[in-house]
Amino acid sequence: MHDKYLSLASEAHEIERLLAGMSEDRVIDRMSLETRLVSVKAALAGLPQQVAPKARLTFRGKPVFGSHGIAADFGGKAAGAFSDAFAAIAAGLSEGLRYMGPIPNRDKNQLLITGTAIGSFGFEFELPAAEPSLFPEVEKAQQAMAKIEALFRLTAEGSDDEVAEVVEEVHPRAVKKVRDFLELLVQQQAWCGLEFGDRFFRYADFEQIKASCERLKDENIQETQETYRGEFQGVLPAARTFEFRLADQAELIRGKIDLAIDDPDVLNREWLHKPVTVKLNVIQVGQGRPRFTLMTLDDLHLDDLHERSS
Repeated sequence: MHDKYLSLASEAHEIERLLAGMSEDRVIDRMSLETRLVSVKAALAGLPQQVAPKARLTFRGKPVFGSHGIAADFGGKAAGAFSDAFAAIAAGLSEGLRYMGPIPNRDKNQLLITGTAIGSFGFEFELPAAEPSLFPEVEKAQQAMAKIEALFRLTAEGSDDEVAEVVEEVHPRAVKKVRDFLELLVQQQAWCGLEFGDRFFRYADFEQIKASCERLKDENIQETQETYRGEFQGVLPAARTFEFRLADQAELIRGKIDLAIDDPDVLNREWLHKPVTVKLNVIQVGQGRPRFTLMTLDDLHLDDLHERSS
């Protein structure tokens, strides 16, 4: 039943994403998707209420006394820092996170401690529940926990490109919250493990978590704004991706279109194969390849020569 719920929730979320990127003049296509969305939501409403998923966060190291207990001061700070990281990742996935200001929906993304995790000592967290009509938030909560596990695992064992893929998805500010959690553990000479669903990762030792923390530092994650001249060669609106050929070069830049741009198909209609100057957000982790994102249409301008000729 849980698999059916996730399948339906995922389908509904995908339909809503397609509708958001579809122009209003595609009436028949929109009607077909909207009809299917009503059907999927009705099927979801008929399923039994879902049990909130849980995650287990365990610790080893200096503040931990086997399976007997954990230093109260460390335990409280670690639980708080982990909860902050979760809320920031959830906000980043929902495209509500900004570089300054409070974390959006902090109260809705609270983790609930429901027990202790025995083995090496730690906590059992219940993920935030949501009303049945808000099933995308349930999915986002699970995605957020999965992204934290992925950041732990990939910064310990993965490539720079694999780490960059997660950083690009969740927002650099959210990644800093994960780094803050890891830094707290490093300062206290501790390391951790995280179990969620079918995902499980445990740092092998203190040296591994130190290395993981280093990979999330600002010096290793470079985010810049860079300006390029050239032409858009093609845009896939549903996938929100583009290809951009640099002026006087054969080189192609492949990148993503931020969700702040409501209708990515506008690039095909109004900007394709026209000489433009574009400002792109660029993220690079270590020696990995740069990741390019067009954040807003305000960062896109026709070249002066083209404007004069037209």
